[in-house]
Amino acid sequence: MSACTSLRTCPASRTYCDRKRAEGIHHYQALIALARRRVDVLWALTRDHQTYTPTPTATRVTAA
Repeated sequence: MSACTSLRTCPASRTYCDRKRAEGIHHYQALIALARRRVDVLWALTRDHQTYTPTPTATRVTAA
């Protein structure tokens, strides 16, 4: 459920899922990969006794 919600609210999660889809992975499998990634982050935060602070996404600058 967290992975589904993050697709709508978190640009980084949407980018990750879209990248997995571009690799040829089906939607459901990409969603599971995203959920696993989120669990890994939660585990690292718990292990290190830290709070989650999202990093701002970098904007792409293109040459004109």
